[in-house]
Amino acid sequence: MGVTVNPTVSRRRLGSELRRLREISGMTTQQVATRLLISQPKISLLENGRRLIKPRDVRDLCGLYGLRDQRRFDHLMQLARESGRQGWWNTYDDIPYGAYIGLEAEAAAIRVYEPLVIPGLLQTRAYARAVIAGTIPHATAEQAATRLQVRMRRQNRLREPGKPLRVWIVLDESALRRVVGSREVMHEQLDHVTRLSAQPRVTLQVLRHDEGAHPGVSGQFSLLEFADAADPTVVYLERFTSDLYLEKRSDVRRYSDMYAHLQARALSPDRSRSFIEEVIEEHAGPEFRPDAR
Repeated sequence: MGVTVNPTVSRRRLGSELRRLREISGMTTQQVATRLLISQPKISLLENGRRLIKPRDVRDLCGLYGLRDQRRFDHLMQLARESGRQGWWNTYDDIPYGAYIGLEAEAAAIRVYEPLVIPGLLQTRAYARAVIAGTIPHATAEQAATRLQVRMRRQNRLREPGKPLRVWIVLDESALRRVVGSREVMHEQLDHVTRLSAQPRVTLQVLRHDEGAHPGVSGQFSLLEFADAADPTVVYLERFTSDLYLEKRSDVRRYSDMYAHLQARALSPDRSRSFIEEVIEEHAGPEFRPDAR
């Protein structure tokens, strides 16, 4: 079987290589844009892997930068062809976070801080359906069904034997107590989380309310790490209208430090499971308890 190509990662690697060639040539993005009669923002988007890079673009840029190494040129052209392919997530319409899914599909490890809801990789179908309905009220039934299908399919990454994904999650207590859907849905969801957190590739810690202010109060963030050294760590910040992807070393270091602080202040994995079990009992109510009359 052939190697599966991830177009998001190919596009990112290609952009990084083109940025390196431009910097070696001593040219600014504005100078490149002026020479090739294109916009400066397009150059930035190409270098950041946020825009499809056509082989023709690669040819023009390599010519401008004076690249003479045929082997390196052929490699860049191959990356351009790969970046134009379709990932499984591209077959779904109206999925605005396709870039994130592409990175998630290739990541070797993900560190997540989530203050409000259970992370998508751990959501049950009923919980995910309720989250989508509550957070995207304008979505049509068809759009909501597509979002749900994509979210469920993303979870296959937790079960890929040949490409294991290591996941660390720091979950704020609010995400456990917020009733999404119904108490029955929450009971099922938290029971599911407890079982997943016992798996060797998943580490989950709960950050209690009584910890007060902490580095994560500004909101959700994730760090995606990759096995290939050519793919630097990415910080992902989910926002309502447009998501942010940070790759500067200083940004990655800052968020890595923040995550380390959150882990240090959260309950241990074992204590977290025990705490979640206590919250499950609270969601269950007397009618679900074994000793209920």
